[in-house]
Amino acid sequence: MTWHGKILNVDLTSGTVKTEALNREWANEYLGGRGLATRYLMDMMDPKADAMSPENVLIFATGPMTGTASSTSGRYCVVTKGPLTNAVACSNSGGKFGAELKYAGYDLLICTGKSEKPVYLLIEDDNAQLLPADEYWGTTVWHTEETLKEVHKDPQMKVASIGVAGEQGVKYACVVNDLHRAAGRSGVGAVMGSKMLKAVAVRGTLGVPCHDPKRVMDVTKETHKLLADSSGRRSLTESGTNSMIDSMHTFGGLPTNNFQQVTFEGSKNINPEAMKTPNANGHTNLITNKACFGCTIACGRVAHIDKKHWSIRDREQYHHASGGLEYETAFAFGPVVGIDDIDALTFAGYLMNEHGMDPISFGVTLAAAMELYELGILTLEHTDGVPLNFGNAEALTIMSEKTGLQQGFGKELGLGAKRLCEKYGRPELAMVVKGQEFAGYDSRALQGMGLGYATSNRGACHLKHDVFAEDMEDQTGNGKAKPCKDSQDQIAMIDSTGLCLFTTAAWDTDAFQRQIAAACGDEWTSEKLLESGERTWNLERLFNLQAGLTAADDTLPPRLLETPAPAGVAKGNVSALKTMLPEYYDLRGWTTDGKPSSDTLNRLSLNAHAVH
Repeated sequence: MTWHGKILNVDLTSGTVKTEALNREWANEYLGGRGLATRYLMDMMDPKADAMSPENVLIFATGPMTGTASSTSGRYCVVTKGPLTNAVACSNSGGKFGAELKYAGYDLLICTGKSEKPVYLLIEDDNAQLLPADEYWGTTVWHTEETLKEVHKDPQMKVASIGVAGEQGVKYACVVNDLHRAAGRSGVGAVMGSKMLKAVAVRGTLGVPCHDPKRVMDVTKETHKLLADSSGRRSLTESGTNSMIDSMHTFGGLPTNNFQQVTFEGSKNINPEAMKTPNANGHTNLITNKACFGCTIACGRVAHIDKKHWSIRDREQYHHASGGLEYETAFAFGPVVGIDDIDALTFAGYLMNEHGMDPISFGVTLAAAMELYELGILTLEHTDGVPLNFGNAEALTIMSEKTGLQQGFGKELGLGAKRLCEKYGRPELAMVVKGQEFAGYDSRALQGMGLGYATSNRGACHLKHDVFAEDMEDQTGNGKAKPCKDSQDQIAMIDSTGLCLFTTAAWDTDAFQRQIAAACGDEWTSEKLLESGERTWNLERLFNLQAGLTAADDTLPPRLLETPAPAGVAKGNVSALKTMLPEYYDLRGWTTDGKPSSDTLNRLSLNAHAVH
């Protein structure tokens, strides 16, 4: 079995750290990672509790495959109640931190309460302790991680930490690990900051036990080959995720100027080809690609900014390589704010990693502010004298830093699009679901994506369902409910394994099953795995219902429901959510008001969590 059977429980109020046995019954129902952490969250807190209160619980969760020989086995989740949405939050990250936590012997790290003073958690196998973090409080993620490694004289230590954004409660603050990988969405970093927990530093040497080691290696060779031979894998290796920017522009699903348009002519200046092409100074943005722990895909980008570019010309501290543009960062700093300056986009990405913020939420919030500015609702007096016009690259970099450091108008942007637009009397301009900002797909062109956005338990999200192939073939809402529901269940399972969603470029459920059965035991059939994903999805729904969300929150902004797409293959279309949603509820076995029925609760053994 790949579970160590051990949880590290950290009570930040009392300052105590202790271990306890993993609930094997729950592990048998929820597998690990996202599902198992949500089960613990539901047991340990009242969903109605304020997300920023000591009553919230912050869980770092590995999966049973984290740290194994399987490809992409570096994933871990941060699960909590999100301050951006007041809903359940599950934010998934790669890098190397997750595997290191597993190697230290822990399936879950659970943090409760709130420390009186800043602390960090040091884990060295069985030795775990809280230490003062006063000297790190108020500093960046980059400074914290590098300094902790120096102080403990261990360059192989893995660190997950927050920046000032997390300390000061930016609603979409991240937990950043390995300098530029992040548990990025829903504000999990703000919860960490509310607990006065600056960082978790871990060194593990215990490895991962397996049910059948030889079989694990045989299946690993087989599934590695499936990935190696996959055209989807090759595309991710060669171009990363940013190849989507061209296809979405051509298709007419590329949100531009706060979703007012669906194509962006400047996309050619920030696409993968632009990243590889020398500029007038002979500088090339992209250096190479990069993989997370155990990954044979290597979709990550490593880039650097032209030292002569105005953004860093006089700032030598940024004359280095770091994370490069992926699709969502390119979308969030490019089309949605109308900017096509590749170095400015890359610099904004640096600032997100350095200060610990979700680029999607920041970019879409800035886009809302830009529309408010162009409507005359925001003025230079509000925006610290910075004109927030669409296309203003300097405004992007200035506001990225102001938000990360919580200075001036950056404090307003740190509220997120929903609260910002409500404050200035135009809530309809916030491109959000349940308070979380949209990713880079317009749901008038991609109808199944819109249904997935509306029904996602953590708010608008492109990574909790997959109807992409169906959406590209058919721009109506017909037949989208079933693949949306089925893919949500499958992805909930994948998020619980400790493996990466991008492996679905080559792996189906049976490929995951063969690996999990070899590592964990043959009771894990494909049917049981998918049922565990469905159980997780429904448990998250029950958490949200108890937190006060209702079926009314399964909706999209008026712009997408009422204003026809202005261009592209779906020109003239609006979202078909109103016809898709009832079918989706029926397929899920939910009532017409979006609650799991008694039959569904019985079938998934969720009666104890029923909402009446």
